Amino acid sequence: ANIKKHGVSFDEARSVFYDDFAVQFFDAEHSEVETRFLMLGISSEARLLLVCHCERDAGEVIRIISARKATKRESAFYGSETS
Repeated sequence: ANIKKHGVSFDEARSVFYDDFAVQFFDAEHSEVETRFLMLGISSEARLLLVCHCERDAGEVIRIISARKATKRESAFYGSETS
């Protein structure tokens, strides 16, 4: 469903976790039911993605909820954090 809606596979989304410069932050707006995080990073396809995920089993398991191409604002933020 994510690839159809956002054009990003979960395999590509998973690769963002290997970006040494990825930026992760708490997603307070969507954490009512479970604690969610957003990660902004470069994928294996050289695209800047925003990946929404949660951690299970004390952080041993990461469940990807959704992933999409970063907006211009998010791209600027990533650039400012990694330069």
